[in-house]
Amino acid sequence: MKYIMTVSPDFSPKHIAGWYIFNTWLQIQLSQNIHLELYNSFDVQRKAIEQDEIDIIYANPFDAAMLVRDKGFKAIAKPHHKPDEAVIAVASQSDIHKIEDLQVGTRIAKTDDPDVNMIGMIMLEPADLNAKNTSSTTVDTYVLVAKQIFQNKADVGFFLKEAYDDLSKFVKEQLRVLVSSQIHVITHTLLISPKAQTHQDDIQQLLVNMPNLPKGQGVLDSMGIKSWEVQTQEDAEFMIDLMDTLMD
Repeated sequence: MKYIMTVSPDFSPKHIAGWYIFNTWLQIQLSQNIHLELYNSFDVQRKAIEQDEIDIIYANPFDAAMLVRDKGFKAIAKPHHKPDEAVIAVASQSDIHKIEDLQVGTRIAKTDDPDVNMIGMIMLEPADLNAKNTSSTTVDTYVLVAKQIFQNKADVGFFLKEAYDDLSKFVKEQLRVLVSSQIHVITHTLLISPKAQTHQDDIQQLLVNMPNLPKGQGVLDSMGIKSWEVQTQEDAEFMIDLMDTLMD
């Protein structure tokens, strides 16, 4: 049987090779045919999910809710000590020094990363800003979010903190972090579809033991992950409930 694995499109481009290495490693360990399919956008990936084309996915928290509740996916593991946090940044020379300095009509640059955008909008609330009294431009990558700020096409940008940290020194020197979230419990999660759940225990055990398995630590390093820890279904449901609360 052939399984399709994919990764949330918000992962750092510098780890593309690492995910292909992980896919090969996992195939060998499981003796299963697993194909890695990467998508350029959340919309394209969600269409594949809706058509039941995905069996294993490293999902962002927003999509995890849909996958678990609507598609019957099971949580397997999450990266150790790697919560999803969001950053709001401005140009380094901006007169904006705190959220409360922002005004009605603030221009936001963002990607289509749903959990980052949700957290970003929550962090704007102290300035009484919301989707109705701000404008936004959606671009494909976080580098392009930064470019919107450089070109004065946006006042602020929403970034996944990991992606912001991975920006080049040249780019970060032209930006300044206004605020960073500290939620701690929202994280990407590795999920498997009902079709792949016969391998649930094997995959979970492999991931948790990766540092101790041949080439395992090197594969983890190439993905930018220190190690995996078990993500129970109860843990996943708690995170999903928290996401629902934040969105209300």
